[in-house]
Amino acid sequence: MLSNRPYLLRAFYQWIVDSECTPILVIDVNHPRARVPMEYADGVEIVFNVSPTAVRDLKISNELIEFKASFSGVIHIISAPVKAVLAIYAEENGEGIFFDAEDDEHPEEMIRFKNTDRSPTELIESHMPVPKTGNGSKKGKPVLKLVE
Repeated sequence: MLSNRPYLLRAFYQWIVDSECTPILVIDVNHPRARVPMEYADGVEIVFNVSPTAVRDLKISNELIEFKASFSGVIHIISAPVKAVLAIYAEENGEGIFFDAEDDEHPEEMIRFKNTDRSPTELIESHMPVPKTGNGSKKGKPVLKLVE
C-alpha cells in the first residue's frame, strides 16, 4: 500500500489554511535529499511558515514537497522528500500532525489507524476524557487532538 503521509500532509495543510491559521512545516535537514538553506536550520530541523502569503508554488506530491521561500530577500527553492517532513501544525494553537523521522529502509511505513467496529464517537470517548456536568451529561463536542 502507498504511504499515507503525503495525503495527511495535504489534508492537514488545507485544514489549517481553511481555519485561517498559519501552517508551519518542520523538515529534517539530515535527510540526504532535503534541499534547504542550512544556515537557517535549528539543529537537525528547519521550520517554515508555508502559508499561501509566505511561500510561492507550494506542491505536495506523493514523493516531494517543494516551494519557493525568501530568506533575507534571497529566494530559495526548497525541496524535500515527504519522508523528511517531521510535522505540519498551526502556529496559533499547535494543532496538527507530527511524524517520526523515516529512513529509506522502510518506505512502506504508514501511520496506522486502529481497525475497530466501534463508532467514531465511541472511539473518541474511550480515548479522550470528555468534561461532564454535575448531572453526568456530556458537555460540548469531543475534539480529536494528536499527541506527540
